[in-house]
Amino acid sequence: MTTTAMMGLDEDVAMVRDMARDFAENDLIPRATQHDRQADIDPVVFQKIGELGLWGLTIPEAFGGAGLGNTALTAVLIELNRGCASTGVTLSVHNSLVSAPISRFGTEDQKRAWLPRLASGELIGSYCLTEANAGSDAAGLETTATRDGDHYVLNGTKLWVTNGAWAGLYIVYARTNSSVSKAKGISAFLVPRTAAGVSVGKHEKKTGIRGSCSVEIVLENVRVPAGNLLGELDRGFNVAMDTLDGGRIGIAAQAVGIGRACLEAAIKYAKEREQFGRPIGDFQAIQWKLADMASQLDAAELLTYRAAAKRDSKQSCNREAAMAKLMASRAANFAADECLQIHGGAGYTDHFHVERLFRDARITEIYEGATDIQRLVIARSLLS
Repeated sequence: MTTTAMMGLDEDVAMVRDMARDFAENDLIPRATQHDRQADIDPVVFQKIGELGLWGLTIPEAFGGAGLGNTALTAVLIELNRGCASTGVTLSVHNSLVSAPISRFGTEDQKRAWLPRLASGELIGSYCLTEANAGSDAAGLETTATRDGDHYVLNGTKLWVTNGAWAGLYIVYARTNSSVSKAKGISAFLVPRTAAGVSVGKHEKKTGIRGSCSVEIVLENVRVPAGNLLGELDRGFNVAMDTLDGGRIGIAAQAVGIGRACLEAAIKYAKEREQFGRPIGDFQAIQWKLADMASQLDAAELLTYRAAAKRDSKQSCNREAAMAKLMASRAANFAADECLQIHGGAGYTDHFHVERLFRDARITEIYEGATDIQRLVIARSLLS
């Protein structure tokens, strides 16, 4: 019995998972190496995502989406990341870091203005939090938003912005009050790409997930209407932290998907590669590697679905999301390392795609909160 079968996924979720699996098999796996080498995603993939309704997977039906939740998104992301992690993180950010906070914190006017366009894929969403001096210490951001009549004027530079070069809408976190503690003086803003003063800076050249764009976004006297404030004034850090719970579930799903691809590749090679007159899968050393990989990935997948289910039930899932992210990212890197080891020298070349999986897996322990940050979140929850 598969892990997802044990989770008892309902019919709608199982259907969308199977659709995502077919998409990954037919469209993503054949293009994944191309995405990696060209540091871009084929526009045909974005078009197909729109045709399948995946841009709006978690957006309410009233605003043009599928109205499914984090459990469905988890199922889809596991399959997509099994095929192409660059595509997987693009969809994850769009759904969990942009569409979700607008759905949760946006006004009716904001929802009507942005969610249908995000659901259709007319706009891709992007999340702007990290800065040069604000990584793990997210509250240390220095971008400012100053009230000027009926507008706010934003100035600053954001780094590592996933989807940044493709995005039509950014959620930007900026300091609106410097007289209070760092976390209490931050607000969130909806900033369209077309706003004067928004520009795309440096494109990062990355070790893995190369098809996904990670860029610098520069804001120079960017004026947005006061109605573009997302959530409450000076309470944007709460929006960011709530949003990151969903984002961490998305990256946990990504890690599980990458790990699944590693396990599948390792099993296939163990059956085909012969040494000493028999398949290497006959040797206990290889069997134990496969057993450990499968066990860790199943545990990580169950943790990820637990966190998603809790978020769908509108309960706090801060600890559960951190646990899922922690364990899934570690399981993915373990699986990638063992997969490459099973392939031996051939795995260290580009003759097999396992070297790409190895590179793609590494980021899952870094973004959406590094491994040690997840440990801090979990420990503080246990001690509170």
